Amino acid sequence: MRPMSFGQGGPSWGSGGSGSQPPKWGGQSPDWAALAEASETRNRRRRWLLIGGGALATVAVGTAVAMAVVSADGNDQASNRPASELPTSAAIPSDTTGTGPSFEATSAPPPLDPKDFIGNVKKDTAPLAPDLLFPGTQLTMGETVYKKGAMASTKNCASAAQGTLGPVLTKNDCTRFMRVTYTKDGIAVTVGVAVFDAEGQALKAKNDADDKSVVQSLAGEGVPTFCRSAICRSTTNSYGRYTYFTVAGFTNGKDVTQKDSKVFTTGDDLAEFTFRQIHRRGESQASAAANQ
Repeated sequence: MRPMSFGQGGPSWGSGGSGSQPPKWGGQSPDWAALAEASETRNRRRRWLLIGGGALATVAVGTAVAMAVVSADGNDQASNRPASELPTSAAIPSDTTGTGPSFEATSAPPPLDPKDFIGNVKKDTAPLAPDLLFPGTQLTMGETVYKKGAMASTKNCASAAQGTLGPVLTKNDCTRFMRVTYTKDGIAVTVGVAVFDAEGQALKAKNDADDKSVVQSLAGEGVPTFCRSAICRSTTNSYGRYTYFTVAGFTNGKDVTQKDSKVFTTGDDLAEFTFRQIHRRGESQASAAANQ
């Protein structure tokens, strides 16, 4: 630091800086005015240092308080972390302040089987008649429309059968036999439904039937007698406590051959429709029982 001088012959400071050494006086008397001014300058500088130091202390205290507040507000600091650093759900404690509701494990009851209701007379109690099983005046299968003809029902099952079918129905205790006829474009088909008390009887009647067990065609309602002497196509099947038969042929008495696909289609359509109607009968009763 360069020596400082206050007037000629004034004091000079050593290299230690201001206040590092006491002044050394020369042979002449000191300049009291200069000394007084220098003392005042030092006092002002000391006051500024004290004030500045106090300001710095205030800032430091304020910063410490701010840091304390931030630390208190975010003690776990989860809100300031990225989602990848948040604790997993397994690490988050559950709320144990209250007990939630508890439920016993339950399962829906299995749906009722429609076949259970059409397999035995004790469950199959819905009204039964030809017009209920075959409603309306016509039947639509796909794009084909069949016109309904005559209907009949009898408890003397053998009276509505041809060939060997009568004895089969009697042996297996048939209780009722219903018939209905449908026609289209010179082709007629009669559906016969034999009713038994149990599924086993209906199945046995189906198995006992042979190629000569044929339902008797039903004429009337504009349909002439058919399939009484001509060769016709017949089918036999069973579902639940019902055995159902079809006989299909030409209304003009012509024999049916393997090439007459329309006759086969007509018989198959009516057999399919009969199966669906029996199944719907079971469905409606199962639904009613489930809603009770």
